[in-house]
Amino acid sequence: MDDKMKCFMFVMHNWLDNRSQRVVVNGSKSCWKGITSGVPQGSVLGPVLFNIFINDVDIGIESTLIKFADDTKLGGVATSLEDRDIIQNDLSKLEKWSEVNRMRFNKEKCKVLHLGRNNQFHTYKMGSDCLGRSMAERDLGVIVDHKLNMSQQCDAVAKKANMILGCISRCVVSKTREAILPLYSALVRPQLEYCVQFWAPHFKKDVEKLERVQRRATRMIKGLENMTYEARLHELGLFSLEKRRLRGDMIAVFKYLKGCHKEEGENLFLLVSEDRTRSNGLKVQQGRFRLDIRKKFLTVRVVKYWNKLPREVVESPSLEIFKNRLDRHLSGMV
Repeated sequence: MDDKMKCFMFVMHNWLDNRSQRVVVNGSKSCWKGITSGVPQGSVLGPVLFNIFINDVDIGIESTLIKFADDTKLGGVATSLEDRDIIQNDLSKLEKWSEVNRMRFNKEKCKVLHLGRNNQFHTYKMGSDCLGRSMAERDLGVIVDHKLNMSQQCDAVAKKANMILGCISRCVVSKTREAILPLYSALVRPQLEYCVQFWAPHFKKDVEKLERVQRRATRMIKGLENMTYEARLHELGLFSLEKRRLRGDMIAVFKYLKGCHKEEGENLFLLVSEDRTRSNGLKVQQGRFRLDIRKKFLTVRVVKYWNKLPREVVESPSLEIFKNRLDRHLSGMV
């Protein structure tokens, strides 16, 4: 270990050592108690040190383990008793890690989300505690249920977007285009499009539920109240939300095939052999599947639209040029 590393370790040790804390409620103070684990919250180094602290939590884990800040998710395919034993053994390893490192999991928040047909809903444990079963879970702001049905997510985002739009309507006196449109674009529409490539609506009722939010927003603008929705979009230079989702899908495919996520794209998309390609030179092949819900997955729903793109759009040398050419190609569709 060189001198710089020794100095860094010395500084970190002194910064973390001999810390204590107490609780103050309505002026009443508890006794001071020493802190034996963890890192100070609110500090610049806190997130980095916390990541270092939990970095070895997945050592020896056979299932898929995903870590994000203080959230840990364990997942695996369980089609046999052996598969269930692997998941259970991994849970036991996590429990042992938490005991050794004195960072206990909140088992009341640890739930099992069973996916797939004919699932036997096996009961898993952490230590001596059985984990509860969940029908839906929120992950980074996206609600996923046991049927992979995104209607709950559509309900949630539409409700939140409408609440924000209502606040704008009540609090902003001016209803001009210059006032309403920037507020809608900055505060409302992001709610409807956050991570939408993952949870894109499956059913027509959900598509219309999201579109109604934008209909309401454009109708608020003075002078456009009596125009049709399509005319309002044309006047404002906007796309329908359905068209924006399609545009986002195409941008995602471009990133996977030619952009920054090309390595991941090799595992997601299968290109059609060159001798079978007639149109854009980068057609993708649709895989086989048994369940209708797979039609809604990104890797399946984009195939038809991507293969119909002109060659000049697909062969764009950069993402920005691709976006510009794609917008011109989609301009005829509301």
